[in-house]
Amino acid sequence: MIRVVFVCTGNICRSPTAEAVFRHKVEQAGLTDQIEIGSAGMGDWHVGKDADPRAITAWQARGYDHTHVARQLRRSWRDDYDLFVALDTGHLMELRSLLPGVEARLLRDWDAKGMGDVPDPYYDGPEAFEDVLDIVERSCDRLLEELRGRLDQAAS
Repeated sequence: MIRVVFVCTGNICRSPTAEAVFRHKVEQAGLTDQIEIGSAGMGDWHVGKDADPRAITAWQARGYDHTHVARQLRRSWRDDYDLFVALDTGHLMELRSLLPGVEARLLRDWDAKGMGDVPDPYYDGPEAFEDVLDIVERSCDRLLEELRGRLDQAAS
């Protein structure tokens, strides 16, 4: 089992979008019994709330079905997840400070078309949520390839 958690600022835009997309891709690959997925925010502003309606509209328009309740990252999760995937470099630095020694990487490490941050769409219009989805979909495809390789290697 590989346990992955996506982390952004408040867990209402980028990280639940990544969770929705990656969960769908894992299900399509038949790996739900081998890859566990979650998401969280660095802050507590939105704990208990649903994802941003613009994010939900964007991911549903592309066929992703996901029920979300925002939560905040906890230090105690150190042993609950194997891979912490940050949506921007600020989150990555916070993760490495809060949980030294865990495997923490940027989502765009898996993006064939770019690197760095997934832009925060919160203060922008619906098109920004579409752009985030494009990045997330590309990145999650390659992330899944890598994790499938890890699972194959562990099985042999």
